[in-house]
Amino acid sequence: MGARCSKLSLCWWPSHLKSNLNYSSDLENGELLPGGFREYSFEQLRAATSGFNSDNIVSEHGEKAPNVVYRGKLQEDDRWIAVKRFNKSAWPDSRQFLEEARAVGQLRNERLANLIGCCCEGEERLLVAEFMPNETLSKHLFHWENQPMKWAMRLRVALYLAQALEYCSSKGRALYHDFNAYRILFDQDSNPRLSCFGLMKNSRDGKSYSTNLAFTPAECLRTGRVTPESVVYSFGTLLLDLLSGKHIPPSHALDLIRGKNFLMLMDSCLEGHFSNDDGTELVRLASRCLQYEARERPNAKSLVTALTPLQKDTQVPSYILMGIPHGTESPKQTMSLTPLGEACSRLDLTAIHEMLEKVGYNDDEGIANELSFQMWTDQIQETLNCKKRGDAAFRAKDFNTAIDCYTQFIDGGTMVSPTVFARRCLCYLVSDLPQQALGDAMQAQAVSPEWPTAFYLQAASLFSLGMDTDAQETLKDGSSLEAKNHGN
Repeated sequence: MGARCSKLSLCWWPSHLKSNLNYSSDLENGELLPGGFREYSFEQLRAATSGFNSDNIVSEHGEKAPNVVYRGKLQEDDRWIAVKRFNKSAWPDSRQFLEEARAVGQLRNERLANLIGCCCEGEERLLVAEFMPNETLSKHLFHWENQPMKWAMRLRVALYLAQALEYCSSKGRALYHDFNAYRILFDQDSNPRLSCFGLMKNSRDGKSYSTNLAFTPAECLRTGRVTPESVVYSFGTLLLDLLSGKHIPPSHALDLIRGKNFLMLMDSCLEGHFSNDDGTELVRLASRCLQYEARERPNAKSLVTALTPLQKDTQVPSYILMGIPHGTESPKQTMSLTPLGEACSRLDLTAIHEMLEKVGYNDDEGIANELSFQMWTDQIQETLNCKKRGDAAFRAKDFNTAIDCYTQFIDGGTMVSPTVFARRCLCYLVSDLPQQALGDAMQAQAVSPEWPTAFYLQAASLFSLGMDTDAQETLKDGSSLEAKNHGN
């Protein structure tokens, strides 16, 4: 079960090293800026990552997405780092990139996986962060192998993240992109830290936008704009994740808690290990974060105040609560996934959309071939026009219109296209209709039994439905089929 998340551990750190936030030795090899932040040369980072070797990739969002992270080791001091290399089309304004990186780089806090440097040479844009050895919250909460996360540790995660947000807010960095369980990493002591990468503003026209549709609060879906209040909303969703042990889509969070007893939400693995008062209080706090009116939500400081008295076993080290041997690194990922498989495993709907659009209809049996054996009638022409309108809407991310047009094409009954089912599947996922999405992914497999994309989309749908074990098995099926196809 660890395969899905191990590639998302953005920042690891060797157990025998501790963070040296002054980095005085960096003066010899790069420009040291206030706060221990430095600018690296591209050649330094190329060498640290063995030429950006694919074996060192720890996070990947597809070919077009500006989000590939490598682990590396700086040759001059044997320090492990995480290097995020952006696509060349990202951050065209070098000045804006440097200003953002330097601003985030001034932050230093034990609740953050801190940004320690950057590189801006020519078209290259790279960030350098601390490296964390113990993977993501998603791995330990949703896909645990040895033991479920204990109640005391879940409360600690909530508090530490609230403290991270409070610190960032106090430094004028209240906006955080795609706040979710994949952005939360565990350091050498198994303490949770918030990844610094989500603090980069990623702005257009002075407004800050979300980059991953799967983790965007419902209020932001139309514009994607991130506000401090929407970050608190996402924090409320994360509280529900901690309570239930499942990923809760932000758009479903409010409906999930409305009028329900908290015991219906609780992870069954926690039975008998928490008090009803604590569970009630955490649900109450989550509901405050999920208020429809943004101004009625608490701020980060209020979150810290509410969570502090709930803490348990405060003297017990996190690595003991987590059941992680102190000073050991987590095993490497054993299942190799293509970029599409990776995107589906993370429910990265933005990356899935980009890849489905790029592939087009190359994987189809061929609509044109089927039509050559049919009489060209007005009905057939209208069916084809529905598909064209659907494709245009899909390209424009008008997913509701795409669903309507693709449905007319499918209901026409004269042609069958697995790619249309695949595209409508994604539209359903974006629209928070995972059951319908799963149906379309299965239809795509029925039409093209040897098409890995159909399996990957089934996995994404199953993850959306909370059926993680089935989703992992389907990912393996898709990966095995892809390997078999390439072997042929």
